[in-house]
This record gives sequence, structure tokens and C-alpha cells, in this order.
Amino acid sequence: MKNPKWLLISLCCLFSINLFAQGNPSSIIYHDLLRFQETKRILYVAAHPDDENTRLIAYLANAEHAEVAYLSLTRGDGGQNLIGKELGIELGLIRTHELLRARETDGGRQFFSRALDFGFSKNPDETFNNWDREKLLSDVVWIVRNYQPDIIINRFNTIPGTTHGHHTSSAMLSVEAFTKAADPKVFPEQLTATKPWQAKRIFWNAYNWGGQYEPQENKLYHRFMVGEFNPLLGTTYSQIAADSRTMHKSQGFGSTSQIGQGNDFIEMVKGESFTNNPFEGIGNRWELLSNGKVIIASIEKALKEFNFLQPEKNIQNLLDIKKELDSQNLDEKWLKEKKAHIDRLIIDALGIKGEFVIRKEIGYPGEKINTELVFNNPSEFPISVRSFGSGIFTQQINAEAKNNVPVTQSLVIQIPKDYPVSQPFWLQNPLDNSIFGINDPNKIGPPINGATISGNLLLNLDGQEIRMDLPLKYKYNDQVDGEINQPFTLVPEVNVSLDKKNLFLIRGADDLLKVEVAFRDQMLEGEIQVSGLQSSQYEVIDTFYDERRKRIEYFVKFLDSDQEKKEVLVTFVTKDGRRFSQDTKRIIYKHIPNLTYFTNTSLNLVKMDIKISGQSVGYIPGAGDDVPEVLRSLGYQISILDDADIRKSRLKDFATVIVGIRAFNVNQSLADNVDELMEYVKEGGNVIVQYNTSSPLLTRELGPYPFSISRERVTVEGSPVEADYSHSVFSQPNQVSQHDFEGWVQERGLYFTSNWDQQYTSPLTLQDPGEEANQGSLLFTRYGKGTYTYSGISWFRQLPAGVPGAIKIFVNLIEQGGER
Repeated sequence: MKNPKWLLISLCCLFSINLFAQGNPSSIIYHDLLRFQETKRILYVAAHPDDENTRLIAYLANAEHAEVAYLSLTRGDGGQNLIGKELGIELGLIRTHELLRARETDGGRQFFSRALDFGFSKNPDETFNNWDREKLLSDVVWIVRNYQPDIIINRFNTIPGTTHGHHTSSAMLSVEAFTKAADPKVFPEQLTATKPWQAKRIFWNAYNWGGQYEPQENKLYHRFMVGEFNPLLGTTYSQIAADSRTMHKSQGFGSTSQIGQGNDFIEMVKGESFTNNPFEGIGNRWELLSNGKVIIASIEKALKEFNFLQPEKNIQNLLDIKKELDSQNLDEKWLKEKKAHIDRLIIDALGIKGEFVIRKEIGYPGEKINTELVFNNPSEFPISVRSFGSGIFTQQINAEAKNNVPVTQSLVIQIPKDYPVSQPFWLQNPLDNSIFGINDPNKIGPPINGATISGNLLLNLDGQEIRMDLPLKYKYNDQVDGEINQPFTLVPEVNVSLDKKNLFLIRGADDLLKVEVAFRDQMLEGEIQVSGLQSSQYEVIDTFYDERRKRIEYFVKFLDSDQEKKEVLVTFVTKDGRRFSQDTKRIIYKHIPNLTYFTNTSLNLVKMDIKISGQSVGYIPGAGDDVPEVLRSLGYQISILDDADIRKSRLKDFATVIVGIRAFNVNQSLADNVDELMEYVKEGGNVIVQYNTSSPLLTRELGPYPFSISRERVTVEGSPVEADYSHSVFSQPNQVSQHDFEGWVQERGLYFTSNWDQQYTSPLTLQDPGEEANQGSLLFTRYGKGTYTYSGISWFRQLPAGVPGAIKIFVNLIEQGGER
């Protein structure tokens, strides 16, 4: 289907959809009316989720009543994850929705560019070696032209080397776009859908890490009193900010509010000078309308006469404003948003509740589903409920709703077979050099897809029409949490899943792949094909049919490959020629909606000539990673160790014990029993500890001899390497060479060690271009009868990506411990 309605949340719906299905207290409605009255707009710009200053956003949205949007260049795909093992695009999905929860809390709204977060970058030169600068400048210009901010505030300044390279780059792009968005000669192709825009001023959100910002005499700045109390909201802007920042749970950013006064400064970068405040000279957009003075007077009347005890008594004043707005046909986005805003105010004042619900969470294209519309107006004000529909269904209702008597309507909807599945739009096409493959400019800016299926409810109030857009939701009652609402999701009719992401053609490794084909409807005849290999290089050795569960299991044996590492695609081909090669992935956390996305059913086929013992390995979990899965595929016997297992009597069952990423940051039992771990080493065990962050650490005793953790890292994955190839970790049982440091992903490593005891050897030297060499990525020592390794190398990225050289080195680290 072309341009389906569900595809994107428009700017208008982005502003209003969240509150259409529930009422608000009268003080909130009054506060919202104050925001409706104000027309100034602010764009806040930075690089990642959690970069934004939630305190300033909360103040600007709720004290200044401005429309505030945060443009995050990336979705945070390259960061670390404190709450689970999702990384890469999965982490980007989580952090996208954490940002949306943050904006729901602080009153802002959210935009994104096409940039992929490829990990830490030390300077903007490195950043723009990965990002296409012109494309991202085009994105920022497009968003400025569409959103039309009066002022722009950058979180960071443009001085290289003072912070993350992505941070500096975001400010550089924003400053450039400030001027170029107004120039019709810049990206003229955009002007078929938007128009040039010149913001009045651009600032940076001045700060001084570790202390209060001190204004300079030659700088023009403004101070906002961001610690004040808002009586309508019943809280301070500092508390709103803390609640908003706490939504960044995957980054461990739970926050406690500052009590008392608080200041935030913005420092002028470019634009017109001002005397008292940064909004000087910014016009009231209402005055641009032919009936603007009437609208201004009508809003002032509604505020002056606002009835807090009987909010429905405000309806006539609100309808008067709506009538004036609806008489205007200007094609201005801010005006369309104000029209949606007044509709929301009317709905909230009446206490209206509308729901479009289904009794299941998952469907598929071609399915017939049973849904229900519920609409309730608790007030005496009569509402005519006319119709409900979308591009795939229409239902006439023609009922009156009032006096708290719900209007209900059952609807059977036939979903077209060609209706799109619920794939996030930025994942639909392949990446293009750290830029998401988004070609439609209307998808640059919006944070997420709109609802998979939604309905437009047409209402009539005293002769005026209001439309409510209701997303189809799965609603149910949880025994513990009560009412739960989750988005209705469409998945492919046939799902194909693989039991491995990496398959190793290595002696002793598991070379058998299980392919599960699951059918949403009836089972289909077909066969498995592997693209990228000759038919002689693999064979289907067994097939099992499960009629009851509508599944087929294929067992595929891989015999050979013509490359060291090769990506191959597994496809189920039906008898009538249809091809299915998507696997449904789900991410479920309570603080965000259930997330669904689809991956191609591809895997890395890795052919290596290395020695592996297949020994028993104990794995102590940390913040979450996929390393154990890779080691199992290699042929190791992996046991996940829980809190009670971290004792010498249990550890001695394993030749090697591996500590997961950030375990000393999050695993209290490990920190409490580190002496047991060291005794295990002393008596002949082999321990490998993966990276931890420098703060917070649950213990400083991480190894048998002291060392510190710094913030040093090497971010260029192809950077130069020097190694002592005679050292046991690079020579036993597999000889490592310079070739094994090629083809790495995202980075070399992070949070390297410093100040290590002379008992450690450091056989690896890494170096980012233009920086000093660093020997802190890998420490090795013999302690008693055993061996100990601490490494800041990003094994958690390299191993799941099937990087052959990294796998070889990690195997050597394991093989330092003999069989038990």
C-alpha cells in the first residue's frame, strides 16, 4: 500500500495524540490553555538521548509555556545498556522510547535526524569521517524549516576536544543550519514541501563541568530561574526534570531533584542582540492571522472566566476560539498544531474518554480482527458521534453521547494482505555509512511510526466538528499491575528464526543450524534456501513438522565456505514462489511500550583454523551481553553462575571463569565474593574480567594485584595495533598476527586500565590517530597456580559480530586455563 496512514505521526498528532484518550485535572487544563495562548517555539539540539538538559526543557515548556522540541541527532544506538543485553539498533529502539517518556514528563517533544550512533568519538573530524556531513546538515535544515523555531539552543559548544565528538558535531551542524535554513539556495529541493526559515537567535546551554557557569563580560547571556515551583502542576521544574531524566533507565540515569533555587544559563552564539531576555523581538504568531486580535481576546476571556470546579462550563469559550481558528485556511504547521491543540482542550474539559481496543497484541496482514470502539462523555454537554474509520475500514455510528453513558461499537476489520508490518521506519532500509537509509523527507524528524492501525472518530459539538485519532491498542488486566495497554502490532504471516547468529566452521564447534518456520495462519508447503552459498556447501539433514503449533523445524548442516567470514541469508520459499526471510524480535520492559522489529534471517558463517578445547566455562553475568551464546556456538560448555555460585567450591568445577561486562558496576554478589574468585585463581583457575566503567564501582579490588580504571579508550576500529606476539595470550594455542586486528566493529575498546601493578604484563598497545599510545587495554598475570586477565577490549561487540581475529584472541584467553 502506498503512503499508509499509520506510517508516521505527523507533527500535529505528535503534539496531541497522547492525551486524547484520557481527561486531565482542571489545573492541568488551565496550564494547557496557557501553553495554547503562547506561540513562541524553541529547538534544543544535541547528539544523543540523555544529552538534553531536562531542567531547562521543563522550565521553557511549563514556565515560559513555549513549544519546545529536542532534536537528538542519534537514537543512542552506540551506547551501553545497564538494564539488559540489547545493543546497537535494539538499544536505539529502547532509548528512542525512553526519550519519548522523558518528553511526556517534561512537556517537550522529540525529533531525530538520520544519524546512527556509531559509538564514542573523540573529535568532530572523526565523527564526520563516519557521518555524511552534508546529509546531516540537510536533516537539521529540514527540521528547522519545518518546525520554525524562534530560538535555537545547543547543549554543547563548537570547540573541538572539549567533549564527545558527536556532541561538538551537533553544535556545529546547528550553527551552520541557523543561517542556511533561511537561504533558498541551500537544499532547494526541500522547498517543494517547506519554506526557508530564519530563527531570531542561537545559543548554547552554557555550563562548566564540575562547577557553576561564570558569565564573561564580553558574552551576551541569559539566566533562567529553573528551580521555581509551579502551583498549577504542583511541583518544581527541578522535580519535573529529575522525573524526566529518570526515564533514561538503560543508561542508569535515575535522578533526585535539586531542592531550592536553580539557575541555567544560555550564551549567545549568533543572531540579533537583546537587552533583557532572549525572546525580545519575537512576534506573536496570532497577530499573523486576519482575525488574530479576536483570537487573542477570546483566549484571554477563556482564561479570565476559567471555571476550575466545573471544567465543562469552559466549553463555550473554547468552542468560540475553535470557530475562529477553523475559519483560517493558512497552510502553516503551527496553525494546524493550534487547531489540534484546541480540540484537545475541549475534549479534556469535557472529561471525554475514547478507546479503540482489541483482545490480542499481535496480528498479521490478511487477517480479520475483532475490535471495539468505546466512547464516553461524562458531561451533560451533548456530543454527536458521527463515524469512525480509516483507510481500511469505515463505520457509521450516529449516536449521542452524554451523561456518562458510553457509546460502544464492535468492528470487524479485514486487514489487507499487502498492509505493512510494524517495522520501525528507520530500520526498513539498509544503513548507508552510519546514516539510516531514510529517503522520504517526511520521515526525517518524527521519532516513531504512528499506530499500526488507528481510527479517526468524527464528533460534532454544537455544530462544530472535532476529530479524535484513536490508535488500536491491546488492553488487558494484569493481576499485579492492573490495566495494561500495549500497541497492536502486525508481524509477517510466516516467521523464520535461526538458533545462531554466528556459525563456526571450526573443528569441535557446532556446525548445525536450526531454522524454525512458524505460520500465523495455515501451514504452507515450501523449502529452505541459503543465499550466498553453493548448494554443495550446505544440506538440510532433517525436517520436523509440528501441525499443532503450525511450525516446521529444519536442521541445516554447513559444509564449507569460500571466505573467512561470510554473511548468508536463510529464506523460506513457498510452493507458489513467495519468499519469507524476516524474524520477529521483541523487547519488553515495563517503563516503555512493548517494542517489535524485524531482522533479516542472516547469519555469519566463520571459517577458521584454530584450536579449541571445548572446556567447561563459568560465566558471571554483568549488565548483559551475548558473549555466552557465541562461546556455546564455538563448542565451549557454558554455565551461567548466579549469586550462590560465586564461591570457590563451585568455581573449581570450571577451567575458566569469565566475568560479564560491567559486572563490578552492577553485581553486588560478585563484589562481595571477589576474594573467593581470587582464591580460585590462586589454586589454578583462569579468570577473564571484561570492561567496567570507572564509576560507580561496587569494589576497587578487581584483580589479584591493584590497578585503576580510567576513561581512556580507542574509538577507531581500524586504528594501529602493536602486540607482543610471543606472549602466551597471542601465541597459545593459536598464533595471532596483525591480520587478526582487521575487520573490527565500532571501536577497539573502552575504559582502559591505568596505574597497574608491575606484576601485570600489558602485551597490547592501541592508539587512536593523533593520540598517544595506550597499553591499558589488556592486563595479564599469573597468580599462584592460575592466570588472570582484565581487558577493556570490546569483546561484547566483536564476538557477536563474528569478527574472526577477536574470536581467536578471546579463545586464547580462555585456553590459558587447562581442562578440569
